Amino acid sequence: MMRRLFMHGLNVFLCVCFSTPVYADPPSHAPAHGWHKKHDPYYVGYNGRNWPRDYGISNGRCDRQAISTVIGGVVGGAIGSSVGRGDNKVVAIILGTVVGAVIGKPLDDADRGCIGHALELSRNNRPVYWENPNSGFNYTVTPISNFTANGLKCRNYDLLIQGNGINQTQTESACLENGGNWQSVRK
Repeated sequence: MMRRLFMHGLNVFLCVCFSTPVYADPPSHAPAHGWHKKHDPYYVGYNGRNWPRDYGISNGRCDRQAISTVIGGVVGGAIGSSVGRGDNKVVAIILGTVVGAVIGKPLDDADRGCIGHALELSRNNRPVYWENPNSGFNYTVTPISNFTANGLKCRNYDLLIQGNGINQTQTESACLENGGNWQSVRK
């Protein structure tokens, strides 16, 4: 009995004293909540730019309300990287005609912000979802491939539109302009 207790104690002592910690990356489906979240608050975008917020893009769900608050009073969608400059309120925006022909009305600025920020921060084949309570449409943007056109970095992406009797996926393309805006392009 005494020998068994001694052996058990010796095993515990050896495990505690000589064990090596094992470090592992989080699985691809789980966002990192550790050191980077606390010490590196910037999200590196497609163009290499640091973005102070990801608005939920890295978790696959665009925070449309937060983007709407940031871009608030600016009209026309031509706001891109200049929104809130200086106070860390920056959102990538997509410009041009996207989905207007499909749903019969243009996207609002918050939807454009979700698309632009998804193109900027989401990896290929990683969908980003959001709902627009005002229009009744749900959107899912999935970047699918990267390409270069006229010296600009560009991306192809699928846009799934659902709601009000519509359930349609269309493939779109956009290129990153010098000002930080994504511009819709036809290939």
